[in-house]
Amino acid sequence: MLITTNTLKRVRVFADPTKAREAVECLYRVQVLHPFFLYGFVMMPDHIHLLLQMPEGSAVSQMMSAYKSGLTFDIGTPKLWQRRFHQRIVEYPPGALEYIHFNPVKAGLVEEPHHYQWSSASGLWDVTPLPMSL
Repeated sequence: MLITTNTLKRVRVFADPTKAREAVECLYRVQVLHPFFLYGFVMMPDHIHLLLQMPEGSAVSQMMSAYKSGLTFDIGTPKLWQRRFHQRIVEYPPGALEYIHFNPVKAGLVEEPHHYQWSSASGLWDVTPLPMSL
């Protein structure tokens, strides 16, 4: 499943490295409380993309609610997110992961995906190896 959520009014909150790091670390804290398989992510300045799979019986809405409210609290911003998030089932997971990882390149933030430290492409963060189908 590919999930995208935007900051309120597309404010570039995660251009601040401290807030981008907190966005990544919060994702891992939420994963402990609401388990899911995390295959890839990128924290762009004004939005995030997650490639994940929820275990059967789990609700992505609960996980995203915990993530968005937790990060809002951690950063200390009264209104951080747009109300909704977009989710879609991915037919070709490697293509979705490539899309996520190339987001910072497309935005002109880096020249190579692995140079962007707020992404699973950087190799700095633990993710689950990608299966061929989600």
